[in-house]
Parts: sequence; structure tokens; C-alpha cells
Amino acid sequence: MPEDLGYLTMNVQATAVRPLLGLTVLVIEDSRYASEAVRLLCIRSGARIRRADSLTAAHRHLQVYRPSVVIVDLGLPDGSGIDLIAELASEDEIARPVILATSGADSEGLVERALAAGADEFLPKPIDTVSAFQQAILQHLPEEMRPTGPRAISNEVISPDALALNEDLSHLDDLLTSGLETLPYVAPFLQGLARLAGDAKLKEASDALTQAASRGQGIQAAIKQTRAVIKERLSVAELV
Repeated sequence: MPEDLGYLTMNVQATAVRPLLGLTVLVIEDSRYASEAVRLLCIRSGARIRRADSLTAAHRHLQVYRPSVVIVDLGLPDGSGIDLIAELASEDEIARPVILATSGADSEGLVERALAAGADEFLPKPIDTVSAFQQAILQHLPEEMRPTGPRAISNEVISPDALALNEDLSHLDDLLTSGLETLPYVAPFLQGLARLAGDAKLKEASDALTQAASRGQGIQAAIKQTRAVIKERLSVAELV
């Protein structure tokens, strides 16, 4: 990490409605749909947002600037977000950003591992309520960076653009045709996407895929079922 770059901090323009005004949030997330959700939450809260879709891209960002908040998805295409959390947490306390871990996967011990690595908080997907998003960040900011006075509580639930969801589904469909080695990455990605989209049928398919992968049995049938649901969703989108 560069030692000569200071973290971007809150300015005096933070307001009761936009309490994160002046902060820069780096979201490290491979899902376009999940990233769009965070982008909308940042807009509602006044924060600037930068996005990285892999650990490699995140390190490129961090060599150039230091965000005030880093939101790290734990399942990334080139490794575990937990490794990056541990790296960020090892920074000097004064320069350390707020670190939030997130995931939609049902992996046992995932929350504990993220917190043990140094995350300030774990946010399960979907992250969709403005007030919950703001509170998760504000409670971990240094006192001098928090806005003063009363804060408006917004229970607004954001709705990401469906085009981003379709991009994710198309990407997952491509991965499912490329071989079984992609399953450890695809299954948790699909779990989180199904939760964020509130899609019960997609969630059922993702659970079946996860269970088949863990058992090592019925994998091809689970892949076929998952791809059928994905293609159904994409065909409906084309008609809209």
C-alpha cells in the first residue's frame, strides 16, 4: 500500500439526509448486480463509489488512492476476499479504512473467518436498505469523521437495474459450460445473486447446485437444472 496517500475523508458538507457525503467507498465485487445495488446505496447516502471486480483490480485501485470504506465480497474470481481483509486490517490504525465483508453464500464459518481476519462487520446479501448500509459504515468511522447532529433514517429499499442481473446470469451460464472446475466459484456467486434478486426458483437451483458439488454426486443434473432456470430468466428478459 502507498504510504504517501491519505485516506479520503468526510468533509463538512455531510448532511442528515446524506451522512456519507465526502467518503469514497471501494466495493470489491464480481457481481454487476450486487455492485449496482451498492452504487445506489452510495448515491442515496452521498458517498463516491469505485468498483473492482477482482483482487487484482482492487490492488490496482489501492496503489493509486485510499478509500475511506472498503466493501469486500468474500468469493472473488482470483481468490478469497478474506486475504485482502487481512491485508487491509494490518494497516496502521490511523490510516485503516472501514472494512465491511459481504457474501451471499451459505458457507459454514464464513462470518467468523471474515471477522477474525479483521473485518469491522459482516453484511449478508442482500444489502438493500439505505439506513442499514449507512449505519454499518457510520458506527465504525472515527468520531471526527461522523456527521454531527440528528440523522434522517431512511428505510428505502433500493432496486438494482435488471440489466445488471441479466449480465451476471449470462456470465454464470457461460461458466457452467466451461467445466466442473468453475463450480466452487459459480455456486456461491449464484446463491448471493438469487438472494439479492429475491428469486425463489433461482435460489432453489443454486442450493441444489451447491449440495451436488459438496456431495460430488448429481452434479450434471444440477448444472442442467440451473442452466434451464437461467435461460428461462434470460428469455423472459428478452421479451420485456
